[in-house]
Amino acid sequence: MGFALGPRAISAGYKLAALERTGSTNTDAIESARSGERGPTWFVTSEQTAGRGRRQRAWISPRGNLAASVLEVVDVAPAVAATIGFAAGLAEEAALEKVSLEAALRLGPERPRYALKWPNDVLANGKKLVGIGLEAEAVGDCLAIVVGIGTNIVAAPEGTPTPAVSLAALGVQISAEELFSALTDSWVEFRGIWDNGRGFAEIRKLWLERAAGLGERVAINTGATTLEGIFDTIDDTGCLIVRTADGRRLPVAAGEVFFGSAASVGAA
Repeated sequence: MGFALGPRAISAGYKLAALERTGSTNTDAIESARSGERGPTWFVTSEQTAGRGRRQRAWISPRGNLAASVLEVVDVAPAVAATIGFAAGLAEEAALEKVSLEAALRLGPERPRYALKWPNDVLANGKKLVGIGLEAEAVGDCLAIVVGIGTNIVAAPEGTPTPAVSLAALGVQISAEELFSALTDSWVEFRGIWDNGRGFAEIRKLWLERAAGLGERVAINTGATTLEGIFDTIDDTGCLIVRTADGRRLPVAAGEVFFGSAASVGAA
């Protein structure tokens, strides 16, 4: 079975570029936009060898895992474009719930519990399952947005800041092709709600309902400093709001988040 778009994605006019092996689906998507492609197009591969995650960490996707990127060319400001990452998290979580149905019935209380970690990760039972990376570049009068989504299906990396896990280790036996098809359909739904940023209020509400660590102690490593407090909410631009010990509510635009007992590790 090869990679294929879901029926909703096909009806919505999405195109597909499926590769046996590539360096980075994000790079493929950006280069395609530079060459005149205006999408919307999904780029997916059976094996990714040179992807980059947050803070330029290696994002290698071995055969059996899922590495996919979607190209959307839109007329929005860069700050608005950044909020599409929250729609991506919701789309991935919905796709995971769909493909995990058999495992949920079989495992019962031991089923995987998915949650969204700010800004762009999906956790399963508190461990990182999915990484989502955004890139944007001006093309003509518009902005080419590339949303890269990597899912640990058969294997998970070791030594990551947040411990990682695979679907296989959680008892979910599905293929990259199966998850990809479900993801392309759920993307149509949440991209539609996002609506070039006009629907971010609804996306924010849905995201907060699924947020990991909301109301808990957090430490955010921004690279230059570490901020500690309580994860209060996200604001209408997608910034994480931290309530500090002295009662201030401070916005954080980017950083590595550590929750609960792990917060002290993040602050080290």
